Amino acid sequence: MFGVPADEKPRVNEAREVVPLVRYGVSLLSMGFLTDDRRAVIWRGPMVSSAVRQFLGQAAWGPLDVLILDLPPGTGDIQLTIVQTVPLAGAVVVTTPQPVAVADARKAVAMFGQVGVPILGIVENMAWFSPPDLPDRRYALFGEGGGRRLAEEIGVPLLAEVPLEQAAREAGDAGLPVVLREPEGIAAQAFTALAARVADELERRAGEPKAPPVEILYR
Repeated sequence: MFGVPADEKPRVNEAREVVPLVRYGVSLLSMGFLTDDRRAVIWRGPMVSSAVRQFLGQAAWGPLDVLILDLPPGTGDIQLTIVQTVPLAGAVVVTTPQPVAVADARKAVAMFGQVGVPILGIVENMAWFSPPDLPDRRYALFGEGGGRRLAEEIGVPLLAEVPLEQAAREAGDAGLPVVLREPEGIAAQAFTALAARVADELERRAGEPKAPPVEILYR
């Protein structure tokens, strides 16, 4: 989605650090950069955890405004590895409107709460669909208000409602973020507002102590 060719891989510098790739001013590391895109990644939990630790502790990130970790859904090995490895300023929980997705998001909220990571807010993705030829029409394909209700339930901001938009999909396939390709589109405006809200939340919490890495006890 950032337009990185399949054959472009991160290099290792003289300090034996992985050097992130850079696109549109964003430094990037991904599991996808380390594997053949034509083969399935069949890694056990410890292998994935080791790669995550390398991304966090053995990469030449340089000065950053913020480091964003894009996590898979759920409360699995990657999430546990991260909270064990680095102090986190907060978590943004993403859900779609339907109850089955909100139930998974609620579990993620509970997990971060148990390890002392503050929830910056909730994002409701695929909140509605507007046909390109009828932009004033909204169709709630996945239900309505699930993200808003979850935010109200746990007492955090609803950071954004992001619509399901064809332009966003096309931009991702083209490798050019929709905020650059169609900045006036409804999805692009939602993403831009979301980024501003997250920045505001981080600034508001800047003086608060970050959750330290935690020890997970296995029995």
